[in-house]
Amino acid sequence: MSKAVVVVPTYNESENIERLLRTIFSLQREFHVLVVDDNSPDGTAKLVENYFSRYPEKLFLLNRAEKKGLGAAYIAGFKWALKNNYDYIFEMDADFSHNPNDLIRLFNACQKNGNDLAIGSRYVKGVNVVNWPMSRVLLSWLASRYVQFVMRMNIYDATAGFICYRRSVLEKINLDNIRFVGYAFQIEMKFKAYISNFKIKEVPVIFTDRTKGESKMSSGIISEAIFGVIGMKFKSVFNRKRFNEKSFH
Repeated sequence: MSKAVVVVPTYNESENIERLLRTIFSLQREFHVLVVDDNSPDGTAKLVENYFSRYPEKLFLLNRAEKKGLGAAYIAGFKWALKNNYDYIFEMDADFSHNPNDLIRLFNACQKNGNDLAIGSRYVKGVNVVNWPMSRVLLSWLASRYVQFVMRMNIYDATAGFICYRRSVLEKINLDNIRFVGYAFQIEMKFKAYISNFKIKEVPVIFTDRTKGESKMSSGIISEAIFGVIGMKFKSVFNRKRFNEKSFH
């Protein structure tokens, strides 16, 4: 069995999923793929099933009955990966905003360089975003600076969703107590890894906005991140002991 699995949450990604699978499975390093589909009405799950015979024992599908948020989809995928004994567990978007070739760089940052968590970072070296309007680039960059300031984490892209975890990180974090589902989910996972003193590395990547399908971004997700950060920081500062006991095994 491959040591590495890429968890890809999907909702209406029929325009992207087949090409993504072919690209990942053509990489020089072997990665398995778990697609976590939230009952996509466009038939995304069926397209994945059509590739089972082409990639036996490498491609897996976790069907969920309804759309419950990105964070919930990732948590379901993480639990599956831990149960199936993977050592390196990735999260990645299905829309090619994350370059599949960078999976190898994130893997090497953990497996070869001894990091526990490798983040595909848009902002660790300038701003590496393609095809976003300037307003969205500015909003995302300011959100990252805001999180960095409030949380006091030395992480430039706390909302990044392109990540490699060693299994020890996900085993330490109590996945059942993860609170958030959108951008704040990404922040919460990194913050809990950070305060557990795991070794975190940001790997510079170029983020390219999707060309097919529809964005899942919403004002509610952004609001969750803004106000969720304040709540997380408040708990960690004023009730650290209780926060840790409730958040970790």
